[in-house]
Amino acid sequence: MMDESRTIDPTETQDEELIGMDLLRGCEAAALNVFHWIGKGDKEAADAAATDALRGMLNLTDMCGTCTIGEGIKDEAPGIFIGEKLGTWRGGSPVVSIAVDPIDGTTLTSKGLAGAITVIAATKCSSVDQRTLAAIPSFYVDKIAVGPKVREGTGMVRLGASIEQNLEIVALKLGKRVRDLVVCLLDRPRHEKMVNDVRRTGAAIRLIGDGDVAAAIAPSLPESGVDAYIGIGGSPEAVLAAAAIRCLGGEILCRMWPRDEEERKRLEADGYSDMMKRQFATSDLAVGEDVVFVATGVTDNSLLNGVRINGHIAITYSVVMRAHSGTVRYVKAFHDLTRKTIHLASTSRHERL
Repeated sequence: MMDESRTIDPTETQDEELIGMDLLRGCEAAALNVFHWIGKGDKEAADAAATDALRGMLNLTDMCGTCTIGEGIKDEAPGIFIGEKLGTWRGGSPVVSIAVDPIDGTTLTSKGLAGAITVIAATKCSSVDQRTLAAIPSFYVDKIAVGPKVREGTGMVRLGASIEQNLEIVALKLGKRVRDLVVCLLDRPRHEKMVNDVRRTGAAIRLIGDGDVAAAIAPSLPESGVDAYIGIGGSPEAVLAAAAIRCLGGEILCRMWPRDEEERKRLEADGYSDMMKRQFATSDLAVGEDVVFVATGVTDNSLLNGVRINGHIAITYSVVMRAHSGTVRYVKAFHDLTRKTIHLASTSRHERL
């Protein structure tokens, strides 16, 4: 079942709209294939199952896709890897840059906790060498994400400003008191000072264990209950969130955050000294108007419900966003498990669930 914000004229359907629906099927397949690993305590197996299904479905998509941002940057994950070719690569197919995370929240999935999604972002490119989704070389970035109302007008939050200054701007733009704001952060020791600074302002904190793609998107969603996202998290997750935020009209700012002196020296030796001083905005992370963001819930989260099983019917909850039109489609799909198959990369065949 689809809730569409407009009627589609088939003669005006664009490449990114068609690709968006193919990416949707990939995300659904990943979420379905990982369902039986939820709460089983094996995050590697869950990640491998999601990756196998997602890669298998993406390779059926009529596109010349290149993975710009893949899983495995921060940890020894099963891929999809940077530079990997995805899609059919038939002549005349659209050239696409892809960022992917088969599960944002593998630990949450393994523990059966809320907050996990499977997610893809894609943008059209003019050539196979163009990269329209930024690849940030540091493992982590310092981030702040806000919604459309905060982005509009004069005065904007910025990295380097104090927590108090940024939250005063957010409150002013939203017509709230600072003490009525809700700020989301990853629950990490490195955020202890940020947590204390937020609490001193009187604002409320929502701490999450993992899954900061959905958390960074939340301030741009009117009914999320989150007014700002701040903190240090994964670089790939920042770009994935930026793709959605680009579609929703919000803003995410980030800058590289070396974990230690060893990483800082390595980045400097690799020629990234100037890049480490730079602040990236949403339009730097996800370039152009042809941005598509797709996600399916694995477990319940602030963005989407997780997979449900009712007898032989599996229910998935997904979202498809397009920056070109500003369209956001929520898709609730029913899958008959007696007939449903998923194309797995590991076997190159359609397999029953």
